[in-house]
Amino acid sequence: MYKSFPQYLKEIFPCKVQKISLNVGLNCPNRDGTIGRGGCTYCNNRSFNPAYCDEYKSVTTQLDEGVAFFAHKYPEMEYLAYFQSYTNTYGEESRLRACYEEALAYPKVRGLIIATRPDCISASLMDYFAELAQRTFLLIELGVESLSDETLRLINRGHDVACARQCVHALAARGIPVGVHLILGLPGESRQQMLASAAELSRWLITTLKLHQLQLIKDTTLARQVAEHPDFVQLFSLDEYIAFLAQYIARLRPDIVLDRFVSQSPKEYLIAPDWG
Repeated sequence: MYKSFPQYLKEIFPCKVQKISLNVGLNCPNRDGTIGRGGCTYCNNRSFNPAYCDEYKSVTTQLDEGVAFFAHKYPEMEYLAYFQSYTNTYGEESRLRACYEEALAYPKVRGLIIATRPDCISASLMDYFAELAQRTFLLIELGVESLSDETLRLINRGHDVACARQCVHALAARGIPVGVHLILGLPGESRQQMLASAAELSRWLITTLKLHQLQLIKDTTLARQVAEHPDFVQLFSLDEYIAFLAQYIARLRPDIVLDRFVSQSPKEYLIAPDWG
């Protein structure tokens, strides 16, 4: 048994809440040359951003359009502003705070989810988040992706496992709920290594976990690598992934909230696996 993210939210909010993704025009340090170039090898940000997420629109306008998308079906819905695109703690701190506060000032927004990297949160921003967590729902979602330093190097993440662990514990020590994002099936990892990582992750002070299978996405470095060397990764079949997930979840600390198990990129971006 496990607790799902909707169950977790139901314990916190008296109403139904929905994430609305936002793009505020930030970048990543492994894209702009600060620590690397080219970004993560598997990533094409366009493959997971809703159409209304436009960096040239204000936070308020993006929220307006996101609410309009859901409101016709769920008029009583309230929302969590989800800063999803790129690295949402990477930039001028005054601008970042202004974006977060603009979202919180929006009617029906009940809290924030901020997606970022473990090497991009300053101590002063952590202190601000600690204050924020006292007055609203807040979840900091860290893209960790793998608990293997070799794999992190292969996918050009630009940080190591120790950095991720330290960031999780620094946030948790301030009373800030932390989520971790992992991809299952990345190059350089055996199935046994991935299963072992579940036990290791359970020792970290995380609140939520988001998992999904590796997908090959068009216009990515990984897609080009696999085209040249087809054995570079071993993608899960649907049946293999379901069986593997059951083993993985059984090794997790039981109080970890499971936000997601699978992802399905739009067909115009997806190369494989195509599970239908």
